[in-house]
Amino acid sequence: MTAASPPAGSGAPQRFPVVVVGAGPAGLTVGNILRAAGVDCLVLETETREFIERRPRAGVIEEWAVRGLERRGLARNLLERAQAHTECEFRFGGERHRFGYTGLTGRHHFIYPQQFLVTDLVREYADVRGGEIRFGVRDVRLHGPESDRPSVSYRCPETDERRTVEASFVAGCDGARGVSRAALPSGRVRVARHDYGVGWLALLAEAPPSADCVVFGVHPRGFAGHMARSPEVTRYYLQCPPGDDPANWPHERVWTELGQRLGAVGAPPLEEGRLIEKRVLDMHGYVVEPVALGRLFLAGDAAHLTAPIAAKGLNLALHDAFLLGDGLVEHLARGDDTGLSGYSAACLARVWDYQEFSQWLAELYHGTASGDPHRAGAALARLRRLFDSPVAAAAFAELYVGARTTG
Repeated sequence: MTAASPPAGSGAPQRFPVVVVGAGPAGLTVGNILRAAGVDCLVLETETREFIERRPRAGVIEEWAVRGLERRGLARNLLERAQAHTECEFRFGGERHRFGYTGLTGRHHFIYPQQFLVTDLVREYADVRGGEIRFGVRDVRLHGPESDRPSVSYRCPETDERRTVEASFVAGCDGARGVSRAALPSGRVRVARHDYGVGWLALLAEAPPSADCVVFGVHPRGFAGHMARSPEVTRYYLQCPPGDDPANWPHERVWTELGQRLGAVGAPPLEEGRLIEKRVLDMHGYVVEPVALGRLFLAGDAAHLTAPIAAKGLNLALHDAFLLGDGLVEHLARGDDTGLSGYSAACLARVWDYQEFSQWLAELYHGTASGDPHRAGAALARLRRLFDSPVAAAAFAELYVGARTTG
C-alpha cells in the first residue's frame, strides 16, 4: 500500500500512511515491517545516521526477539556475528556460582551490540527496502494525534524550513525524552514511576572480556557487572550514589573497585584497558498507560523505561515493534483492527512482567550494600535459593531469558 506525496519543499504537506518518529531499534523495526508489506512510511530522526550507527547501548538480546527478527528477514548479520551465552555467573561471599539457564529453559542469550543492530536495521530499511528516512531533523512536533488525520512537523536541517507530513498513524519511537510521549494529554494517561535509589556507573572498556559469560558481583561495597560486547570491548557497571559525578571515578579507582567487587576464589584477574565511556545512570523506571491514544502509538522507551538491571529494555522495544508493525500492516493492508486495538494491553502485559523482575533483581543486587542488615540477609537468602532450589532456579531462568515471550 503506497501513498503519493508531493515533493519535499513544495509547500503542500506530504502524506504517508505511517510516520515513525525515532530511528532506534523500535522505530526501524516498525519501518522494516511496513516496507516488507509494501506500506509506505517515513522515519524522522533528530540525530545523524553516523551517530545512531555508533552510539553504544544495550547488547543482550533474548532468543525469542532474535527469532522474531529472523522471521522478518532482519537477523542475518546478527546470527552470523553474535555470541551465544548459555550461562551467567554470580560472585558473592568470595566464591563463584555458575548458573546455567539454557539447561533449564532451552533458550539462550545473543550478545550483539545495539549499534550493530541499528546499523543493520537502517541499512535494510533505507538501502534495501527503499524506505524514506530523514536524519538531523529539528523541532519535531505532533499535531492532532487523536484526530483522524494526525500530522508531524519538523524543521529541515538544510533550510530551516518547517515541513508538515500528514499520516493515518504515528508511531512514537523517540525514547524517554522525545516529543511523542509529551504529546499525550496528561489527563488521559497515567505514568507509573519507580526510583531504585541507586546509581550505576556505566563503563565501556577497550579490553577483552575477562569471563566467558555475564558476571554479577554482589558485594558489600556495591554491585558490579561484567558484560562482553565484542572480543575487544567489555561493558562494566559499578553501583554508585545516584547523581554521582563520573569525574569521581578515575581509571585507578574504577579498576580497583571492579577487582574487589568481582573478585572470587579461582576468578582470573580482570583484563584492564582504556575507559572509552563513563556515565552515571540513576536507576529508575516508568510505565505509560495506555501506550496508545487515538492514532498515536508509543513503542520502546517512549512507552516505558526499564532500568538496565535485568537487560530488558532492548527486548521490550523489539516486542513492541513486532506487535505494532504487524498491527499496522493488518489494518492498512487487510482492514483488520485486531492487532491495533489490542496493542496497548499486549504491550503492557510484557512490560509489567519485566518491571517486576527488574525490581526483584535490584534487591538481590543492591541489598547487601544497603547498610541494612535485614535487607542484606534477605538478599543473600535469595541468592542461595537460586542454587539450592531447582524450583527457584527454574522460575528465575524463565524470567531471565524471557522464555514465556514469543516474537
